[in-house]
Amino acid sequence: MRLEKSCGAVIFKDNLVLLVQSKKYHHWSFPKGHMEEGETELETANREILEETNIIVDIDPNIYSIIQYSPFPNVLKDVKYFYAIYKEGQEIPQDTEISDILWLSVEDAMNKITFEQEKNVLIDIINKIK
Repeated sequence: MRLEKSCGAVIFKDNLVLLVQSKKYHHWSFPKGHMEEGETELETANREILEETNIIVDIDPNIYSIIQYSPFPNVLKDVKYFYAIYKEGQEIPQDTEISDILWLSVEDAMNKITFEQEKNVLIDIINKIK
């Protein structure tokens, strides 16, 4: 079994949450990506958010939610999603990986997110910031 690790964030701006749509799989989720050698989790999350959305965020390293799943046979993936606040930048989808970016209310985001585990991430983060 090969282990993989990705990091990203649940990003808020006012009362809205940011979702991205994968170009390859068409699912809706939060920005995230694979850790590169020598990177910290926070560096990975910041890099992936900037690459996928062109925005800069403030990440709280103490508030996060972790999920684990198997994207392919013999692959186990851990994804750590941090809580983040939009800081600056114009949202531009990464040409090769992201087809769309939306800011949605929490309720609309819950209806748009493709996978149940990631809906639970949103609930978990919201409960932790209350």
